Amino acid sequence: MDVRIGIQNVAREIVIESAENAEELAKRVSDALAAGGELRLTDSKGRLMLVPVAGIAYVEIGVEEPRRVGFAH
Repeated sequence: MDVRIGIQNVAREIVIESAENAEELAKRVSDALAAGGELRLTDSKGRLMLVPVAGIAYVEIGVEEPRRVGFAH
């Protein structure tokens, strides 16, 4: 699942590949925004990302879809 986090006043966004499903990620983001402090996410390789919620402009949670192999017609 791809997660894109836009940061205020920064041109590039943070992109994380997570093993969690969309519902778990959405709840984690909502809880962090309500509580303040930081958003903690772990990517698919086990790296921990800490993002201060005060600087978050948006969070986009991608749709899970199977990887395609070969050519699409």
